[in-house]
Amino acid sequence: MARPWEKHAKFTLEAPKTCLIQGGRRKVHASYHGGIECVEEYDVITDKLLVRKWRMESRLGGEGRWDHEVGTEGLAPSSDFLVESTANPLVTRIDTDKLFEWRIRNLPYPKETYEVSVDRFEIVVRTTNKKYFKRLLVGDMARRGMALESDALTWNHAHNTLVVSYVKPRKILEEEAAATKERLAMKAMRM
Repeated sequence: MARPWEKHAKFTLEAPKTCLIQGGRRKVHASYHGGIECVEEYDVITDKLLVRKWRMESRLGGEGRWDHEVGTEGLAPSSDFLVESTANPLVTRIDTDKLFEWRIRNLPYPKETYEVSVDRFEIVVRTTNKKYFKRLLVGDMARRGMALESDALTWNHAHNTLVVSYVKPRKILEEEAAATKERLAMKAMRM
């Protein structure tokens, strides 16, 4: 199911933001119209994006659950008796300076089995044996209405991990540079 922030460019516009530094991370919280929130966490020293997560109000007006676009949620102790299998494929997005990168762990098939392609705003990963299928949305591109190009897509498989990389377009790099300048100029509370 598509979330509102995945498809609409209005969520890249100015929003009230607060910033705090806690545990070696710079956390930037933005609130958008309609009860939508975005939290981005950056390393204080390297200024590398570690986590970007979105949340919107539930249908009854309460707080919804966080949806991670970049990074993963921490492994918090849970009181649940049922736990997801560690053998299931696990998708994690990690951004670098010049690439959007996804790591899909626990995929034991040989390299020849994988087919990776581009479909408008998404990267499609499938196996020829029909054992795995996944659509990876590039939210940064979808919010700006920029279609993906197959020339910028690369992938590799080693050690049961499929690494899918997409080169960031110049427009994204320029916007990230402006956002970095704005973020570093923000007054941050220290906790």
